[in-house]
Amino acid sequence: MLRPSLIVLSIALAFTGCSKFKKSDDQTKASASATADKPLMVTNEDLSTVQSNALSSGPVITGSIQPERKADLRSEISSVVLQVLKENGETVKRGDTLVRLDDTSIKDSLHSAQEAERAAVQTFDQAERQLQRLKTLRASGMASTQQLEDAEIRRNNTQSDLVAAKARTVQARQQLQRTEVRAPFDGVVSERKVSAGDTAQIGKELVKVIDPTSMRFEGLVSADKVTSVKIGQAVSFRINGYGNQEFRGKVKRVDLAANATTRQVEVLVTLGEGTQPRVSGLFAEGMIEATSMETLMIPGSALVRDGDKAYAWRVKDGVLNKVSVSIGERDPRRGDFVVRSGLLNGDKVVSNPLSTLKDGQKVQMVASVPKNTPVAVPAPAAASAAAASASASTTASAAAGK
Repeated sequence: MLRPSLIVLSIALAFTGCSKFKKSDDQTKASASATADKPLMVTNEDLSTVQSNALSSGPVITGSIQPERKADLRSEISSVVLQVLKENGETVKRGDTLVRLDDTSIKDSLHSAQEAERAAVQTFDQAERQLQRLKTLRASGMASTQQLEDAEIRRNNTQSDLVAAKARTVQARQQLQRTEVRAPFDGVVSERKVSAGDTAQIGKELVKVIDPTSMRFEGLVSADKVTSVKIGQAVSFRINGYGNQEFRGKVKRVDLAANATTRQVEVLVTLGEGTQPRVSGLFAEGMIEATSMETLMIPGSALVRDGDKAYAWRVKDGVLNKVSVSIGERDPRRGDFVVRSGLLNGDKVVSNPLSTLKDGQKVQMVASVPKNTPVAVPAPAAASAAAASASASTTASAAAGK
């Protein structure tokens, strides 16, 4: 049988526990209410402005980036490759030697041609002196007309032999120069085709040199869209390997003949200043801006899709509102959409809305946190004090339970 003092103590402890649970529930509700009423912290970087921009439209153009100045250097003589002085990707100056070919036989031919030229010079000089002497003798009547004519014929023949000998010398010297393949302009070696020890026949590819500052967009346009393409029109495009970087250019030339296989028309696009890619052969795709008009635009990231409907979270007068938006076509350059109704020019919308946003929620503008800002960390002493206080509270609760 329980004693009266124990019964009283049990009832007191029960009332104490109920009051504690009730207090805990009240605190939880108060905390939830405070969280719901807490304003949404927003920085200027979190918002986008709905404003009027140019919406361009036109035919799609696809192709690749190619250099306007390029040289496919080939062998002009049959010889053995002695040395390749430049590798792929190395820069070269005009006149730099790129490949050396074996010149042993050509030097021998040059020496032989030079000796033949010297002999022809001597023979011609002798025939010329003989002709001049016979002219003098003929004037005094000591030589016949036939002798003079024979001397003149010999002089003419030796003159022809001399001209031929000089031509052979020049040809041999040119052949010797062709044993050294030189860069025709300042550029970069894009492709090396031979190595030391290879046999280079006439016409064999040796190296390719390109000028990386002369890149252009060589694209193709569908034949049914070519009538809307004009020289001088602006072109915006992206290059595979350069991410979302946008390049700009202008139409320079439109071919008058379509490709026999694809029935597409080639269009050459010159690139703008300061936007030259450094790698050739990359795939590129863009749009020729045949027409352009001003219209209200909204970033695609600011739209929330719900089936066929679209919404945006507008921030106005410190309140967040969910606004239904009627959108039109999409700008392929920036990914923005045309706003037909729902928003006005200058409205601020959340750039990347989250699912936790609530209609009518208050908004508080705060300053953006600079990058690399150190995060405040509690000091060890404060952490130790907090741990000691928690430990003391636990001990006191245990003692009261007892």
